[in-house]
Amino acid sequence: MAKTRVVFVCNACGKESLKWSGRCPSCDAWNTLVESVAVENKPATRASRTASKLQSLTTPLAENHERINLTIGELNRVLGGGLTRGSLVLIGGEPGIGKSTLLLQVSAGIASPKTPVVYVSGEETFSQLKARAKRLGLPGEGLYILSETDVESIIEDIDKLNASLVVIDSIQTMSLDGIETSPGSITQVRECTIRLMNWAKSAQIPVFITGHVTKEGAIAGPRMLEHIVDTVLYFEGESVSSYRILRAAKNRYGSTNEVGLFEMKEKGLEEVKNPSEVFLTRDREDTIGSAVVPVLEGSRPLCVEIQALVSLNNYGSPRRVAAGVDFNRLLIISAVLSKRANLKLGNHDIVVSVTGGLKLDEPAADLALALAIASSYKNIGVDETLVAVGEVGLSGEIRSVTQLERRLAEAARLGFKGAIVPRTARVKSPSPDFKLIPVGNIFQAIGVGLVGRCREE
Repeated sequence: MAKTRVVFVCNACGKESLKWSGRCPSCDAWNTLVESVAVENKPATRASRTASKLQSLTTPLAENHERINLTIGELNRVLGGGLTRGSLVLIGGEPGIGKSTLLLQVSAGIASPKTPVVYVSGEETFSQLKARAKRLGLPGEGLYILSETDVESIIEDIDKLNASLVVIDSIQTMSLDGIETSPGSITQVRECTIRLMNWAKSAQIPVFITGHVTKEGAIAGPRMLEHIVDTVLYFEGESVSSYRILRAAKNRYGSTNEVGLFEMKEKGLEEVKNPSEVFLTRDREDTIGSAVVPVLEGSRPLCVEIQALVSLNNYGSPRRVAAGVDFNRLLIISAVLSKRANLKLGNHDIVVSVTGGLKLDEPAADLALALAIASSYKNIGVDETLVAVGEVGLSGEIRSVTQLERRLAEAARLGFKGAIVPRTARVKSPSPDFKLIPVGNIFQAIGVGLVGRCREE
């Protein structure tokens, strides 16, 4: 039986301490040390023995290491082109967001008599999962359900089946014998994850595990799981919206910039084939306080609508509210508009939002953000046939951005007639009917972007 010892683990950085303290000695965070039980003298696993052998980088691989196609294009995109054999993938998200539904659809999509898939649930019974699969219209051939929480028993059953994929739902319900803590504790979650990782590497079988999130939005466990697994995916979405966004926070086998977009329907999650339509208002006749920008999410260009509301504040300090854009970026753009475009925003509230729930973190959206704010302040609509892309400098100049041609091609595909672009950009129009309007500063951009009569408030 493995020996145990009492340690204190930091919820913020995951480092251990031999004694409790008000401040973590590693990351200096306050009140984050939690008592835990560490396991000592664990026997060496097959995975650790294999990894300890010296091998030349030129040694050919003996097994097939091609990625597994999961039949869901959006998930393949986020993973980097498919699921890598022997990888451990953690999916986090709020309860009810659709983690189990997505993994059940993935399991049913690749399961067959020749490639069986095991779905392990510590929260639902066989009858509950069978009822869900029936409601979703999923085939059951080659898909095996196991309602178990003991990790060693799970691995023993899976080895008998020679599965091609394993799903653990969820890691907080799993446990290992010999650890004197309850399931869901820091020690149990960490040791169960390490055991599953060692088995996945040695058997070359990919494993999906789901994890609950804390009130702060981080995967419970705590963040130490992110250092153990190969890939960390977050499933996001608003409770009032049917759309879900899947993004990677860590990926050893691909980029972390890709996002996948799904829509929750009666038959489960469906891929969104044309994401730009989700982030654009269908009726854009009244475009006051609204501007469109072509952004890049990984390798995918998207046209996103930014909305702004500027109103006079008569009762206190003016507020700045940002939803979907960086708050500090909003402050910078507001200051530039006040100083370089003569917009008196000092006594106005400014509320900015990105439609569809997308979060923008690239400076290419600066120009569209500035136009939306100026449009709402002047009560003049933005030309609905134009998109705007460019970074705004502190002196009001408009700077070029990367991959501008791909962004403009997406705007032309959606029917826009032109784009306001930086004067310094060296780019060709994607089509003869698509007009490029170069501008050098924010004052010129407002002059060509705002059209129509000034409306009375």
